[in-house]
Amino acid sequence: MENWTNAKLCDVANLILGAILFLSPWLFKFDDGTVSTNAHIVGLVMAILAIAALAAFAVWEEWLNLIVGLWALVSPWVLGFHGSTTAMRVHVVIGIIVAILAAVELWAMSQHPPRLTTHS
Repeated sequence: MENWTNAKLCDVANLILGAILFLSPWLFKFDDGTVSTNAHIVGLVMAILAIAALAAFAVWEEWLNLIVGLWALVSPWVLGFHGSTTAMRVHVVIGIIVAILAAVELWAMSQHPPRLTTHS
């Protein structure tokens, strides 16, 4: 039961982080264009994955969270967020947190694989 609770807390945290990233262009006054579009898309994907994980367990969701978190982390350099240090910081911090949460969940699942049936 403890692993389930920890997983749900991670999913709620991912939902909050996705919402923050989605709203960040308005909250932090990002420039319109690639920076804002990336924040909207990545934040929305994070939130959708978190909602899916809260609705039903799936191992693939944690792998996708890891990929999305790593994309948020590296996207400022890949997309060239030149001159937008606030946008870069927001993406990097949220990307690191999401990637760490996903890695911790994947590690926890490897240590204690989830039961896929209700039978003992």
